[in-house]
Amino acid sequence: MKARLAGVDATRGVALLGMMAVHSLYESDAQGHPTWSFAVFGGRAAATFAVLAGVGIAFMTGRRRVRAADGMPTVAALAARALAVLAIGLALGYTDASLGAVILPYYAVMFLLSIPVVFLPTWAVAVTGAAVAVGVPVLSHFALARLPEATLLNPTLGYLLHHPVDLLSELSITGEYPALPWMAYLCAGICLGRLTLSRVKVAVWLLAGGTALAVVSATVSWLLLNHYGGLTQILATIPQSTLTGPETQEMLNLGGDGTVPTVTWWWLAVDAPHTSTTPDLLGTIGAAVALLGLMLLAGHVTVKRPRRIIAAVQKPLAAAGGMTLTLYTAHIMFLNSDYDIYSAGTGYVLQVVAVLLIGLGWRATAGRGPLEALVATLSSRARRWAETGWRPPRLRRAPAGEGV
Repeated sequence: MKARLAGVDATRGVALLGMMAVHSLYESDAQGHPTWSFAVFGGRAAATFAVLAGVGIAFMTGRRRVRAADGMPTVAALAARALAVLAIGLALGYTDASLGAVILPYYAVMFLLSIPVVFLPTWAVAVTGAAVAVGVPVLSHFALARLPEATLLNPTLGYLLHHPVDLLSELSITGEYPALPWMAYLCAGICLGRLTLSRVKVAVWLLAGGTALAVVSATVSWLLLNHYGGLTQILATIPQSTLTGPETQEMLNLGGDGTVPTVTWWWLAVDAPHTSTTPDLLGTIGAAVALLGLMLLAGHVTVKRPRRIIAAVQKPLAAAGGMTLTLYTAHIMFLNSDYDIYSAGTGYVLQVVAVLLIGLGWRATAGRGPLEALVATLSSRARRWAETGWRPPRLRRAPAGEGV
């Protein structure tokens, strides 16, 4: 159990550092090409977070299909978790989305959508995830023109109260991290979490299978765009597109804001970050699975010197990964504060050092992160209330002469 959790937490720690890199460092160079940090982490860091959220749901539900008898407590726990994460996300609504789009409100919708999924057997979860990855981008392509245009701002409580339908549309389909296509990540994570992750054989299969899926997805996208004329068709439709020529090239190089233009179906062949196309979803799932397999496999190294090096790297990553909700929130707040006075590189290095040291110190003293503890407490209480039938505490009858 400890080895499995350490590998999962270390993977989550890498995803945290990757998302911080996407937010803090430059996306492109002077020629418009992706920087090394964006080429590595762009799209993949957020996807890994989402996959690991699915793994967390699997752990929360006992790593097995939820039985009907446990239905109400599970529903209550997941709903409470969703509401708590939504509240934290809305509290960050004051921040500038151009510095970092807050993913938490999207997570809240994903947690709610995951409720029926946890009642399915593992094979059905896998089929559902595959159907989402293939079908939802196509359905979204039909629906985008008929839905309200996304604001791409970090949502606030006021916006939720005044524009609930528009916000639901953005969180589900049109926004930066659209919950409906991103359910492919949570389905993949739930399937992963139900595996025996402590086994070496499983870690090897995850590393090999994830790598193969990422490579195949990128290869298919490249063939469709460059060999079968997809790129030519995309460029030919620029006059009818909502994007200019430079904006089109930027999306092809750096990715989008959760969706792609609907002017041609060939856009669905793109695998650029945050485009929510099938190649993007499958490729980033593959990268997340491979990273998880690598981290789990590293935990099984027994040779003394490499083991010490691995432990020295994994321990702070796992400590930070065990409190990513708290550290992610602090990172978003720092980027929008007067304390962020550093250059991109210096600011990122300082944040990395800070989150690793805070993670180590907090785990050694307090254990669970403060926001993690809050969400877990609310979820546990909701589960207990559901298990007792939502009955209020029984009042003690006062003896004669004791009443008011």
